[in-house]
Amino acid sequence: MPERVLVTGASGFIAGYCIRDLLERGYAVRGTVRDLSATAKVSHLQGLADRHGADLELVAAGLDSDAGWADAVAGCDHVMHVASPFPGGTPDNEDELIRPAVDGTLRVLRAAAASGTVKRVVLTSSIAAVSFGHDEHHPTLRTEQDWSVVERSPAYQKSKTLAERAAWDYIAAMPANQHLELAVINPGLVLGPVQTEGVNTSVDVVRMLLAREQPGSPSIGFATVDVRDLAVAHRLAMELPQAAGNRYICAGGNIWMREIAKVLATEFNPRGFRVPTAGVPTWLVWIVARFDPTMRLALQLVGREELVSSDRAKRELGWTMRPVQQTIIDTAESLIEYGIVSPSSTRRRRGQPAAAR
Repeated sequence: MPERVLVTGASGFIAGYCIRDLLERGYAVRGTVRDLSATAKVSHLQGLADRHGADLELVAAGLDSDAGWADAVAGCDHVMHVASPFPGGTPDNEDELIRPAVDGTLRVLRAAAASGTVKRVVLTSSIAAVSFGHDEHHPTLRTEQDWSVVERSPAYQKSKTLAERAAWDYIAAMPANQHLELAVINPGLVLGPVQTEGVNTSVDVVRMLLAREQPGSPSIGFATVDVRDLAVAHRLAMELPQAAGNRYICAGGNIWMREIAKVLATEFNPRGFRVPTAGVPTWLVWIVARFDPTMRLALQLVGREELVSSDRAKRELGWTMRPVQQTIIDTAESLIEYGIVSPSSTRRRRGQPAAAR
């Protein structure tokens, strides 16, 4: 009988690929969704299960309530806690992000500990819990030993840091008669092919450039990871004994937004797109941010070079990443395939905040 894995936030971008990877590897999967009637968001997952003749079950549970979590974890061997709020803009109240992230994480851990069957929880955190709030004038290569400085971090980065710290604190305070392992994955900006017509917020950077929704690229640096590689990292952190008690950064070297634009322009401008490759001065970002929530979020990142090391994941998990240029192109190809962008399109489609990271 195959091991059963609970994946939270099953309709999300990262969770969808985690589920695909698990099904392909022969695991039975149970996924949580907030609303079982919203079948359009998860129909692609059932299609994956049917193609592989695999066991996939969906149950209702949300980060804002205890309801459903005991049933969700019942009989599961492992949990991948992927669900977490991800903003499309800067929230009016940072608790809109922090409380669901922290409380939801603790709900999942409490349910897993009480189940009597769950051996390990793999938590999806972020490099947002590693690299923010430090001295930006002297960029330093950050590792798993580093933590973001909460007092000097924006709301999303604060929510990821506090949620991950709460998870480690919970495990450390568990009574001796309970045993639950924790491993944490800290991804960078997650790109890769979309699985549905919905656009995840992290992929929106590629969509906006293809759709030419801004005249150029602000000076923003990203450490990216392909969602397909990220799903493998989650599984390795679940399977390998040495992963217990550790956190793993999963992200490549810094790539500036303007470099992403140039990759897209080289590949897709000959096909009728007009990807802008110019830079955008910071003063213009300030002006646009007054009216655009996405640009307001970007304003917090202007001038940052994202320097993190994934050496530990490569060394201890045997994890590898595909080239970032291929990830960027594959992301764009999927947006074209689903009709989200096209050379003649003038539609403005914002990525929807989702419980995806």
